[in-house]
Amino acid sequence: MIEFVNFYLFPALAIGSIYALGAVGISMIFGILRFAHFAHGDLMTVAAYGILAMAAILPINPLLLIPFGIALAVASALAVDRLFYRPLRQLPTIYTVISSFGVALIFRSLVQLLWGSENQVYSSGVTPPLVLFDTFRVSVLHLQAVAATAVIAVLLHYFLTVTKTGRSMRAVADDPELAEVSGLDTAKVVRWTWIIGASLAAIAGAFAALNTSVHPNLGWNLLMPMFAAAILGGIGKPMGAMAGGFIIGLAEELSSYHWIGEGALISPSYKTAVAFVIMIGLLIFRPRGLFKGRLL
Repeated sequence: MIEFVNFYLFPALAIGSIYALGAVGISMIFGILRFAHFAHGDLMTVAAYGILAMAAILPINPLLLIPFGIALAVASALAVDRLFYRPLRQLPTIYTVISSFGVALIFRSLVQLLWGSENQVYSSGVTPPLVLFDTFRVSVLHLQAVAATAVIAVLLHYFLTVTKTGRSMRAVADDPELAEVSGLDTAKVVRWTWIIGASLAAIAGAFAALNTSVHPNLGWNLLMPMFAAAILGGIGKPMGAMAGGFIIGLAEELSSYHWIGEGALISPSYKTAVAFVIMIGLLIFRPRGLFKGRLL
């Protein structure tokens, strides 16, 4: 039981936090802009490398440098929306989806051009885990990821339910034509969608990089589990995407636990496939997700 908590449950919650933060942006972008943003993972990578660049200048805790990553991710998101996505807004969705693949390749190529393709880390050395009750050992980073995600979930829920901009975003997600006729500033809503989605992607990218390393495929490797989380929670449902992220993270990590016999139930090499299985199953049997979001 102690082994299960220390080496499976805590890491599962941490990776679930990363999926949750990334899935929120995917869900909001689809809910408001009506297209699947396949460059979202690479937006995480851009932010992670932005933090890496600042870490070389300011040798402090990389978590304190997340605002620099957020600024870079937001600027990048707003730029590609202005240059690539906005001109395609009135065309069929497939044009924007294909464009997002191109944007992903642009981001990845720029990263490789500026920083190279080898793995890099923010700082060297190993941080000892926290020991709780002389029994449980948990990584400080994992606690920080889960705590940050919990705080962000509360703040995001408050923003979407209480503030005028948040309510406008929900209105546009529910019925964009009616929202525009009602006089809502849809351009402002789109802008805030990118700001929030890119900011959360930057935070997710920072935690993902700290958990492993920084490399050009960092965000791309996380894209499909994040899409699975967004679909699981219900497209256009940010809180559902958060819940979906934790469910996908738990399903992936716990699938490699030795539930039956001594060996792993599923080899850790194949645990990413769990997210694909869940996503395909949902698309077949419950396409609107657990929280009844929009249909794809």
